[in-house]
Amino acid sequence: MPIIQKILIFLIASGFCSGQLSAQRYLYVSLKGNDKNNGSTTAPFHSIERAATYASTLSGDIVIHIEGGTYYLNKTIEINSANFKAKSLTLQPSSKGKVIISAGKKLSLKWTPFKNGIYVAKVDTKLSFERLFCDDALQVLARYPNYDSTARVFHGTAADAISPERVKNWSNPKGGYIHALHPGEWGGFHYQFTGIDKDGNLQMEGGWQNNRPNKMHKDLRFVENIFEELDAPGEWYFDKGKKLLYFYPPQNVNVQTATIEVAHLKESFVIQGSLNTPIQNIIFSGLHFTHNKRTFMETKEPLLRSDWTFYRGGALLFDGTENCKVSDCVFEGLGGNAIVFSNYNKNNVVTGCHIYQIGANAISFVGDIKAVRSPSFGYENYIPYSELDKTPGPQNNNFPQQCIVDNNLLHDLGQIEKQATGVQIEVASEITVSRNSIYNVPRAGINIGDGCFGGHIIEYNDVFNTVLETGDHGSFNSWGRDRYWSPNRKYMDSLVAVHPEIILLDAQKTTVIRNNRWRCDHGWDVDLDDGSSNYHIYNNIFLNGGLKFREGFYRKAENNIMVNNSFHPHVWFKNSGDVFRHNIVMKGYAPIGVNDWGNAIDQNFFQMQ
Repeated sequence: MPIIQKILIFLIASGFCSGQLSAQRYLYVSLKGNDKNNGSTTAPFHSIERAATYASTLSGDIVIHIEGGTYYLNKTIEINSANFKAKSLTLQPSSKGKVIISAGKKLSLKWTPFKNGIYVAKVDTKLSFERLFCDDALQVLARYPNYDSTARVFHGTAADAISPERVKNWSNPKGGYIHALHPGEWGGFHYQFTGIDKDGNLQMEGGWQNNRPNKMHKDLRFVENIFEELDAPGEWYFDKGKKLLYFYPPQNVNVQTATIEVAHLKESFVIQGSLNTPIQNIIFSGLHFTHNKRTFMETKEPLLRSDWTFYRGGALLFDGTENCKVSDCVFEGLGGNAIVFSNYNKNNVVTGCHIYQIGANAISFVGDIKAVRSPSFGYENYIPYSELDKTPGPQNNNFPQQCIVDNNLLHDLGQIEKQATGVQIEVASEITVSRNSIYNVPRAGINIGDGCFGGHIIEYNDVFNTVLETGDHGSFNSWGRDRYWSPNRKYMDSLVAVHPEIILLDAQKTTVIRNNRWRCDHGWDVDLDDGSSNYHIYNNIFLNGGLKFREGFYRKAENNIMVNNSFHPHVWFKNSGDVFRHNIVMKGYAPIGVNDWGNAIDQNFFQMQ
């Protein structure tokens, strides 16, 4: 056969002539560019939005190179499977400087003195904002009590935050907020003031941010966004009706020359596919996200019977995607969540990211509640056995699975919302969380909200300075409360004794917690709460809070070291199948209501008392 024929056959077989090989194409974005350009290196686009929209219409592997600078988004950039044709899309900086993607707006203001060190400026925009940055530093929305960096909860609280004596000094509290812990310190509540009734009583709405309804904590509370509370350097207030911005600048800040930026958008990017038509291969690399709005008043969706409600949004929202990646990105100064994987997401990766100083959660995986058979949505709720769907496993595939969170730095999270964490997993399967450092969080560092559907691997993480503002929780926390579970213990005991086959209907796959270092100062280092089942916990170091197993089945803890604390078995089932062996324990066991000690609680080493 002539050589030319051999070459031609090879090219056809490799897909070259059939068009199966996709071409790689580069697009360029620069603040010096123009959105009427073609996106080439010599004629770059001006906006990321224009580049992403154009890239979606192209086939092949598309790379968007973004020149250094701050890019203010006019609106959320949506990439939808209905109009996405590319094989892959990568957004990354060019070699020219740091790329900041701002969900905010930069204001041009003319300040005049108001009184008592406060300045005022007219805002010529239709914007409504509740986060303000001065020279890149987040400022304090006017509040009582004043901001205290040393205070344990909410940077300062006061029992008289909404006392009649204080409220009568407010001319118009509408639009203000009260934030408070749950009375059991199980997260927080947030209410917005809607006005004052004829008797002078505050009217408000909210309180849906916690799935364990209750009154507000009577002491741990504060108010903000009240004009009359503007009385300390760094505080500000925006009169939305008059479009007047009041600011008490910090010392050593020249308000006339300072850069003022305000939050504008909740989401920066929404990647929207579906279970049947997922978007694949979207990559964010080396980008810096900031200035997203607060979302605590939209944190409403109950996540089964966990203590959480949730807002399915963040600076990056992935919904219906596969093989997507967020690498080496920075997320800071966000009012809500950073990265959210909602519903179906498979083989996605978050790696090398730095997420800090944000209002809510760092990385969240939350599936479709409709994937769960016989779901219940409150702690007190359960479905009787006669009405229970007894089919094992999920009802559909619309949930995160086989995703990875690796080698990230996550800290100073939940600065507004106190039911917040570094990595949240709910209605998901086989999520790997490895080699992350997580610290300075108000509640858990890693939280698994249910047993649906297990198979997670939690390994080589360093999680400390956790449960700083709340209580009765763990550096790692989980809730079971699966189909078999009921708050009525007598009913549950009788049910699982007769029908043990229903125990693992949801928690089908074993979740592994290994080779981590945990520390909690207001609870347990690892807290398997309320029926959490099917766990294997080994080769961990527990530095302060010890290990808790409450209710639940088929948990094995071995080869762990517990410093300053011990093993806390709470109200175990008969025939739980639990194992605790080959551990080094510094204090004696701390059981509560345990009559049946599982399969093997033995061969552990204790320090001499």
